[in-house]
Amino acid sequence: MRKPIGRTAAAYAPRTAVAGALVAALLATASCTGTVPPDATAAGTAPAPTSSPATPAAPTTGSPSAAPAPVPDILRFTGTTLTGSAFDATRLAGRPVVLWFWAPWCATCASQAWTVAEIAPRYRDTVPIVGVAGLGEQRDMKNFVSEFDLGDMPQIDDRKGTLWKRFTVTEQSIFVIIDRDGRIVHQGFLDGESLTARVAALAGA
Repeated sequence: MRKPIGRTAAAYAPRTAVAGALVAALLATASCTGTVPPDATAAGTAPAPTSSPATPAAPTTGSPSAAPAPVPDILRFTGTTLTGSAFDATRLAGRPVVLWFWAPWCATCASQAWTVAEIAPRYRDTVPIVGVAGLGEQRDMKNFVSEFDLGDMPQIDDRKGTLWKRFTVTEQSIFVIIDRDGRIVHQGFLDGESLTARVAALAGA
């Protein structure tokens, strides 16, 4: 029975030479390109990247702010409130608006004031109601606002009648209702129930 012939060191010589030649070639390549091939890096470390395209910035999570609503000509007016604050009607653009023209001595205005005081805070952000006080003294106007708890809504001091003339209001109590497109959809008297219904409809439109 013949014994298997064992391999000697000489048998591995050619393969060792070939392997050495390959390593030398790889190192030569690395010295030309400036990068180290993955097989030549130490175990457990990643090769250093050369250059890579910039990573695009992650999109922001917040939604872009909406474009401001166009201001209709009918809302291009300013005034001063009974508290002395500046009032700019252009900031109401994009929403329906109710202008309430009242006088401090007006009994009809007083009867409507309770309804206005009730619904104005409820629809402040959807259908703002703005009082336009005229035909009286400022002290009486302020007393009227205080008596009927109307201080939560803007009350323009229009003793000179500037806005009353602009909207051709010749009597009180008058409601001017402007839709979100700047069109007057009502100008005239409204009782409490009708006013509430109209404002609620505009808020849901």
